[in-house]
Amino acid sequence: MKICGLRTAADVTAAASSGADAIGLLFARSPRQVDPATATSLVAVAGAMLTVGVFKDIPPADVRAIASATGIGAVQLHGDYSKDAFTELADPRWRLIRAVPHSAPDLRVGAYGEDMLLVDAPRAGSGETWDYESVAGLDGQWLLAGGLHPGNVAAAAKAAGAWGVDVSSGVESSRGVKDHGLIADFLAAAKA
Repeated sequence: MKICGLRTAADVTAAASSGADAIGLLFARSPRQVDPATATSLVAVAGAMLTVGVFKDIPPADVRAIASATGIGAVQLHGDYSKDAFTELADPRWRLIRAVPHSAPDLRVGAYGEDMLLVDAPRAGSGETWDYESVAGLDGQWLLAGGLHPGNVAAAAKAAGAWGVDVSSGVESSRGVKDHGLIADFLAAAKA
């Protein structure tokens, strides 16, 4: 279970104390964006949780530099990254996550050399729900995302048969501001 778009040490602590397995730190342009220095400090607070750097429209060489500098444990690529980009970014220091909309032509985990797949709404970070059952039957380590919140995560994960779940806007009090109570509620619902 991954809580994405964290920007403060308090957010990271709330995710950890509520039982998150992973956190996402956004380097893409967004109200949730962090700079490498902030990310490095959040990685230090994260403890055993997997720290995932989320990238979109950032050249692979820059992704590699940021990942190396911050010490993140996984690189998540959103958007039009080619198989070559995943090959270029393969590194024993981090896992690779390919993030795609549910309508992507190839939803096989590992199709681009990634360790994990994240299946999302058509517009990542929009909070839009979609037909989660449409991806039932996917194999391997894959995360369900898009429009999830404490009230629907259990049913959505069950309908999709998801290995894990990812949330950002569904645990916010306002765009880009995490609500620690909603993080706890989301994780409790997801585990139930």
